[in-house]
Amino acid sequence: MQEQHIQGLSLAILNKNKTAFIKSYGFRNQPKNQLLDTASIVYGASLSKAVFGYLCMQLMDEKVFDLDKPLYQYLKNDIGSYEYFADLKSDERWKLITARMCLSHTTGLPNVRWFNPYGSEPDTLGIMKIYFTPGSKYAYSGEGFKLLQLVLEEITKQPIDKLATERIFKPMGMNRTGYVWHDSFGDDNVAVGHLNNGLIDQKKKRTEAVAGGSLVTTIADYSRFVEQVMQEKGLSKRGLKEMLAPQIAIHSKTQFPPISSETTTENDGIQLSYGLGWGVFNCSYGKAFFKEGNGGSWRNYNINFPDKDISIIILSNSENGEYSFQTLLQKLLADTCIPWKWEGYELTTTKQ
Repeated sequence: MQEQHIQGLSLAILNKNKTAFIKSYGFRNQPKNQLLDTASIVYGASLSKAVFGYLCMQLMDEKVFDLDKPLYQYLKNDIGSYEYFADLKSDERWKLITARMCLSHTTGLPNVRWFNPYGSEPDTLGIMKIYFTPGSKYAYSGEGFKLLQLVLEEITKQPIDKLATERIFKPMGMNRTGYVWHDSFGDDNVAVGHLNNGLIDQKKKRTEAVAGGSLVTTIADYSRFVEQVMQEKGLSKRGLKEMLAPQIAIHSKTQFPPISSETTTENDGIQLSYGLGWGVFNCSYGKAFFKEGNGGSWRNYNINFPDKDISIIILSNSENGEYSFQTLLQKLLADTCIPWKWEGYELTTTKQ
């Protein structure tokens, strides 16, 4: 942390699918000299997608929806009447999109409509657009998760936070986790993010859930969730197998920018693919599934090796947090074949 200028970081290690080590280091708020601990609320960012994937598989188990039924068939109204997705009405390809495509990032939709999917610069027009035939290839898309959230909320007539709270957070004892802010969280142990320019990144208390990116949690809570998945609880055997099965092989050179024509065979040896809400691959440790969660000063990582009953969770409230991932994982697990270059986490220089 000192070498990479990381203000705060929490680490959990699961052995035999149970939390064997959990500890927080550094600050939840460095300017105020407030220390981070395992109950400090942090921003989970795209770890939201892994939880949402698990929730979707519960609903699939109960036949609330079908993974391969086109989503338009579930909606009461034409897509043009839903303001956020109204742009899609002029492209009939949107009717090809299924829940499986949303969860495996194959919809052809952008990651965030307000950012150019070919780069990272802002796109002030924010047009919702399909960039390739849905189902044909992988390209990371938060908007695909939003579309599936819209459909599931209409089917169940319940907001996604209520569904997740009743089905996942409460049963697992994740009392400081939510897709929106809960008053029960309190204000006395909430982390802020630390940006490289010295500014503090304080997340707003969301009142509207975003299935792909609004999760707040703690290292203790998220460890409970990963334990549940690793212990194969809460889903049918079929649901769990489907969630972690390769849905689409990944040949993109890097994960971001999401829409790219550049391809590579570098990750074919580990069979890098996407499951439903999680990335998956194979290595000398056996099967692996993973999820990142990045947003501004929040950098999070979770990798799981079910054949070895081992998981690692890293949550950091520092923009430099990702510079710990490769070093920590190689120290804890040795060579694990993790596709660091593809994820954009390959450590080549020390961040100043």
